[in-house]
Amino acid sequence: MSRHVLCVFGANLALLGKREPDVYGDVTLDRIRKAIEGRARRRGVRVSFSVSNHEGELVDALGRALGSVDGILINPGAFTHTSVALRDALLAVNVPTVEVHLSNIHAREEFRRRSYVADVATGVVTGLGARGVLLAFEALIDELEGKPFPDEPTEERN
Repeated sequence: MSRHVLCVFGANLALLGKREPDVYGDVTLDRIRKAIEGRARRRGVRVSFSVSNHEGELVDALGRALGSVDGILINPGAFTHTSVALRDALLAVNVPTVEVHLSNIHAREEFRRRSYVADVATGVVTGLGARGVLLAFEALIDELEGKPFPDEPTEERN
């Protein structure tokens, strides 16, 4: 059975590659999306995307995902630090979720260090740029497939 992952990108992420490249890098959201789609094809995973600057639209997208996705990759953008509504929507969907940020939110302004999503996420990847988004996506799929750590002995290797 094919897994389905919803990738959610919030406020200002459509401006990646143009907005503060010294902080967020020069890779556009379109390039990230194409890279995710390529990895999803190789892994046999269905992927869909929700991108919006509007908190309510992201909450609606998560609501529609209830019962129809196996995992969520989310970069809420600035909503990370403000949105109880996104947090509650993620709790309602109740699937493995990886929060990801291109910049290291813990090394930035004090107000960016608090995430309303982190405590309901399976894991958080932060500060690795666009590469971190792909690493988070791969880790989420591994989690969904129950894959062991690569060095862990499995029956296939014995």
